[in-house]
Amino acid sequence: MKKWLRTATMAVAAAVALSACGAAEEEAAPTGDEAPAEEATEASDFRVAMVTDVGGIDDRSFNQSAWEGLSEFGQDFGLEEGTGYRYLQSGDMADFEPNLRELVRDDVDLAWAIGFLMEDAVRTIGEQVEDTQLAIVDSVVVDADGQPYPNIANVTFKEHEGSFLVGVAAGLQTEGNKVGFIGGVEGALIKKFENGFKAGVKAVNPDAVIEVQYAESFNDEQRGAQIANTMYSQGVDVIYQAAGGTGNGVFTEAINRARNGEPVWVIGVDRDQHEEGEYGDNGESVTLTSMVKRVDRAVYLVSERTMNGDFPGGETLEYGLEDEAVGIAPSTDNMSEEALQAVVDFLNQIQAGEISVPQTDEEYEEFLSAL
Repeated sequence: MKKWLRTATMAVAAAVALSACGAAEEEAAPTGDEAPAEEATEASDFRVAMVTDVGGIDDRSFNQSAWEGLSEFGQDFGLEEGTGYRYLQSGDMADFEPNLRELVRDDVDLAWAIGFLMEDAVRTIGEQVEDTQLAIVDSVVVDADGQPYPNIANVTFKEHEGSFLVGVAAGLQTEGNKVGFIGGVEGALIKKFENGFKAGVKAVNPDAVIEVQYAESFNDEQRGAQIANTMYSQGVDVIYQAAGGTGNGVFTEAINRARNGEPVWVIGVDRDQHEEGEYGDNGESVTLTSMVKRVDRAVYLVSERTMNGDFPGGETLEYGLEDEAVGIAPSTDNMSEEALQAVVDFLNQIQAGEISVPQTDEEYEEFLSAL
């Protein structure tokens, strides 16, 4: 079976990275009611599929990572693409429910909903088709009484922890003492990215100014470029984007400025986005680093678990630093040794419980008051 990447606590000269680890590692301890165990399915008969959000599988971010995980799972277990594993693309939010219904009608063993925006569609179908098996990323779907559904697995991440680490990198990299955060659609999920990032910045650079703006879209490159243009023009020199496909516009704007000699940076999200920031003939990149969120790993592990008769219906699986599911990307060539060492130090403090990384605005204010 192929090797997973693991977070390495490294010497100063090495990157804080996600490098090889066995796919057989245990995922985070689940919470919630246990669903009855199902009989294992022969790999050759197992059928799994996913519905993308509007970003699509080539968004170089969230959806692409999910598809890479599903593809690796399918290939490792000898499934045929298109029948054993596949995806349905969503052009807009109106496609979510019809796409999921198509998979349910096709009687797949596991249907993935990639993104919290599909929560309502998953709830509707889960209530109507009780014998289906659904999994959603970045949301916890509950009924009117706050109870989980036994036919829905909920996969979440501690994005705030990884965002804290790239905030440390930004706070030490900025020369103008001004950094920015660009989010996709404002809500509890992306607030975790924002507040974790701001806390990391302030932990190492209390005087830094942090500009925050939401594009209210995960699929609008032009909007991303416009917001980035405004921020860079106002003196921001490092932007962390947590905006899916919208974030591609942030890279475009940064590259245009870098070609004119401006020292600006982008922090990528979900995947190692070093290549998205490359320009010039020598592989220069405006990507300072990226906050890696292992959606691919979660999709692989839950799909394998389901195939083996252990569908985690009714459970909430939360993946964080301790599970090597969030962290700094392998590409850290643009980070200083000071920043790399600081990331290691803070990573250890978070894992030791010495730092509680804020997720909400209220928790962030409490964090600031304690500095």
